[in-house]
Amino acid sequence: MAKKLTTPITEEQILDLKAGDEVSITGTIYTARDSAHKLLVEALERGETLPFDLKGQIIYYAGPAPAKPGQPIGSVGPTTSYRMDSYTPTLLAQGLKACIGKGNRSEIVVDALKQYKGVYLAAIGGVAALLAKRVKTAKIVAYPELGPEAVNQLYVEDFPAVVVNDCYGADLYKEGIAKYQKTS
Repeated sequence: MAKKLTTPITEEQILDLKAGDEVSITGTIYTARDSAHKLLVEALERGETLPFDLKGQIIYYAGPAPAKPGQPIGSVGPTTSYRMDSYTPTLLAQGLKACIGKGNRSEIVVDALKQYKGVYLAAIGGVAALLAKRVKTAKIVAYPELGPEAVNQLYVEDFPAVVVNDCYGADLYKEGIAKYQKTS
């Protein structure tokens, strides 16, 4: 059974999550890809306030497709996470608690998740249209000039994901490989 998460996420919720746990997210999450991450980190380096508060939040690595009439958003599948690895520790230090994407994370990110008590979640690639059905509202909140890579604020209900990296350093991908690896 999936663990229910409601944003903003607390440290207690993070401490309860382990690699391999299924989660169901309800609340506000933000979309941001590499271009938006670069702008967010540059703003922090200049001492500027970010366009949204990261404390207790989730960033979903996605660039939504345009909405069809009557829909809040178009397809919204996860993008490959490693492109955000150089920016993620800085955002975790600002209070970000979780990020959603697909693929492995670097040791720098795994270490930052432990240091700042965060988690990395995976969404299933290839089901972007189905994931969009979990989005109830969507609005651009930063960097509209980036087009589909602008930062969107989404309100989601029962958005499914799996914990890949927990705040204890566990890695579901490495555990899965080790489980089936031949030993000599």
